[in-house]
Amino acid sequence: MRNFIVSLYVAFSISCSLFAQDNSFTKHTVSKGETIKEIATKYKVTPYDIYKINPDSQTGLNENDVLLIPTVAQKETVLKQESKPVSEIASKPKVSNSNPKTHTAKPKENLYSISRDYNVSVDDLKSLNEVALKDGLKIGQVIKIPSGEATAITESKPVIAEIPVVKKVAKEPIVSKAEKAIYHIVEPKETKFGIAKKYGITVQELEERNPEIVSNLTIGFKLLISGDETKKAVVIQEVQKPKPVIKEIIQQETVVTEVIRTQKFNGFANYEVKPKETLYSLSQSFNISQEELMTLNPTLKDGVRIGMILKVPGKGKIVNLSNSNAKFSDLTKTINAKDKKQLVLLLPFNASKIQGDTLKTIGVRLKKDAFLNMTLDFYSGALMAIDSAKTLGLNVEVKIFDSEESKLTSNVVNVVKNNNLQEANAVIGPFYQQYVEKVAELLNDANVPVISPLSKEIGKSYSNLYQAMPPSDFTKTAMFDFMMAKGANIIVVSDPKKIANKEFITKKYPSAKFVPFTETGALDIITFKTLFVKDKMNYVVMDSERTGMILSTTNVLLNELVNFQLQLVIIEPNGTLDFEEISMKRLTILKMLYPSLTRENDSPEAVIFENQYKEKNKVFPSQFATRGFDITFDTLLRLSQGKSFEVSANEDKTEQIESKFEYSKKNSEGYTNKGVYIMEFQEDLSVKQVN
Repeated sequence: MRNFIVSLYVAFSISCSLFAQDNSFTKHTVSKGETIKEIATKYKVTPYDIYKINPDSQTGLNENDVLLIPTVAQKETVLKQESKPVSEIASKPKVSNSNPKTHTAKPKENLYSISRDYNVSVDDLKSLNEVALKDGLKIGQVIKIPSGEATAITESKPVIAEIPVVKKVAKEPIVSKAEKAIYHIVEPKETKFGIAKKYGITVQELEERNPEIVSNLTIGFKLLISGDETKKAVVIQEVQKPKPVIKEIIQQETVVTEVIRTQKFNGFANYEVKPKETLYSLSQSFNISQEELMTLNPTLKDGVRIGMILKVPGKGKIVNLSNSNAKFSDLTKTINAKDKKQLVLLLPFNASKIQGDTLKTIGVRLKKDAFLNMTLDFYSGALMAIDSAKTLGLNVEVKIFDSEESKLTSNVVNVVKNNNLQEANAVIGPFYQQYVEKVAELLNDANVPVISPLSKEIGKSYSNLYQAMPPSDFTKTAMFDFMMAKGANIIVVSDPKKIANKEFITKKYPSAKFVPFTETGALDIITFKTLFVKDKMNYVVMDSERTGMILSTTNVLLNELVNFQLQLVIIEPNGTLDFEEISMKRLTILKMLYPSLTRENDSPEAVIFENQYKEKNKVFPSQFATRGFDITFDTLLRLSQGKSFEVSANEDKTEQIESKFEYSKKNSEGYTNKGVYIMEFQEDLSVKQVN
């Protein structure tokens, strides 16, 4: 759906070539309630095989629709045709070009999209890259571009990373050569089927390259799409994570201590290039030579472009990473660095388990240990926050200790007692809720704020405990409060299995109407329609993960859009919506609303963070890296306001890269973050924040 025009073009081309052999297909008439998956299973083909020949089926199936189903013989013929070299399909004259540019193929790109970006023809691309393209275009492949200026293309996940090949294990690995590999970082709601289809591979191939996902697909996990898996395992630490982490923890049992400079940073700053600025004018503005400016910014060798972020002498404007939305406090503008503060991070590195490992076993551990990967991601984001604090001149000392925690044990009691944490001004961590509560208990008498960074659980309450992650009930409440504030008519399609949600809604929002079911367990469509109200927004909460119920609900809404104001709503993550049977088009037409702990942020500040993180760590930030930045940076700023963290939590509502922090006192003890976003699907497939 996200490349609809290109997909339609490709599907149409394939369809035209296939329809010439009608006797190689079987016609299937769709029965009531039948799905693509069921039909594909019946004929021993994949849903993708059916979508290729019947592109209209991607928007949904109707009873009595006729589909063309490829036979096994036809599938084999198509696969052979698609694997033929370009030279066997067509012979084109070579294109002469004295100074060709190059382009590295990214995921989801094809020759058509590349030709469009560079304003050249597909035939010219084929002719200039006849040998390279003989087996088709591959992800990561470098091809020549005939001529013309390149269109600016934003690099995004997945990441093409250089993977060194290690000859032998040593203190410093000896590198013999570099090999390219393609990775994909798992996002929320993604499935193995969706990821495999995105890259043109099968689920089996995806699992073979990443055996650790056979039983479970973990959010934030880095998948190998192509490349040598054995080589990746040896040196994955070098590619995925900040290099110093393991090394520092193993060599120093006292762990890492990072002290932020108390002086206002006056070395370098970030500067965004404005329209009409040139290399000469920039060098004049910052009183350095053009050569010095290019040394600081090697990307300038390709020319000066509007929006570039340059490293310049401290005279330049420092870019704040704090959002300047008027609804939130911009704590970067009210910094009071007079008194020195101390921030402590308790992170579960579990260094004692790694201390005797070789480089190879560390690589294997990093590949399989999702919890350690999450920890290192969080740590890398925290380091970015510390760097930003340096730039702003915050007077804060940061200490990081290994909490050595697992589900069953931890070392937090000894860390607190042996390191005098009663003197700290705030503590972030540990990760597990029971250990956060233990630290809060130990530091309660000293009134040291303890911030739980990742847990959504609500356990014991302590006056010094701050839940930075809103609990699930808070997200549901935020969604219903949003709808109630609109004075809307709220209708709920509640799956019989969702008993807890139904009780929650009935108790807190008694005005909500529930759609009844028939004796067979299907939606009572006739009664459903009578619940709609004219001249008023009707929010329909779909609280079910059953495909049939979702399709029935959305069918009713799509049919009634001409008569009523209708909008689809979900109140918690729904994995079924990621499958092919539920068309994205349905959700965008109905402008589906959902609560989220994070937002889609393409602001200049967010882009700067992402680019600087990638430059430092060679990969884009995962959700845990961004979380590590947001919580650490927010805490550092709150400690630098000339008031306590508790006072700032009561007075200041803040927003960082992905998260917002709106601490609210729960009952009589402790604080919980109420920062929940309400997001809305748009018809152009983007997502918009509406609250």
